[in-house]
Amino acid sequence: EYESRVNARRVERALPLRDHRALRLSGRRPVGGCGRLVQVDSYWNCNAAYHRWVLRTVALREKVLDVGCGEGLLVERLARRCGCVVGIDPDLVAAERASQRAAGVRNASVAVTGFEEFDGKPGSFDAVVFVATLHHLDMAEALGKAVRLLCPGGVIAVVGCHARKTMIDWLVDAARVIPAKLLATIHREVGDVGVCVKDPSLSLQEIRRIAAPILPGASIRRALFYRYLMAWTKP
Repeated sequence: EYESRVNARRVERALPLRDHRALRLSGRRPVGGCGRLVQVDSYWNCNAAYHRWVLRTVALREKVLDVGCGEGLLVERLARRCGCVVGIDPDLVAAERASQRAAGVRNASVAVTGFEEFDGKPGSFDAVVFVATLHHLDMAEALGKAVRLLCPGGVIAVVGCHARKTMIDWLVDAARVIPAKLLATIHREVGDVGVCVKDPSLSLQEIRRIAAPILPGASIRRALFYRYLMAWTKP
């Protein structure tokens, strides 16, 4: 069975949840920047804003790996479009929350493990997805492993975070502040969903330089909210 390929401890218990609106009113934040308190059925933020792009990029794939799945919203959404979805996250509490989301979804599973430790069979996935997680890892090693996990024709989809290091970075992002703020207001952005966060260290130029030899011909473009979108198909 496909789930047996995931060499990680399965999540069996669910975390008691708090109402997100009450949390926002209280002004409290999760301890250490990692998931501890918040769970809502659906929400919009600068990462979830690109879920549609991810879904379009990997739509109808048979086996999908969501690296750093957090509280599992994307796992749940991918399961509606793909044959089988595996979400992994090294944070126990985040994985428990994702497991609760996936509890009633027959084609989705969640494992507590980091990507470095994940023991996936080479060529066993049709898509590997990173949403605001690649900057938590060694980029070159993570992309290399993702390539190995993919079968021919498989897709890597990245919604990544980049650092602002050059004048171009600052000018472009400054020009996008108003549309970004407008979208956040329209969609009632939920800024903190209680998952682990980390500031990115690589600029977009450095990201392109690292990715070039590993994912030749990859599409990499700047996006709103200090994000970039990267897509690559394995020959």
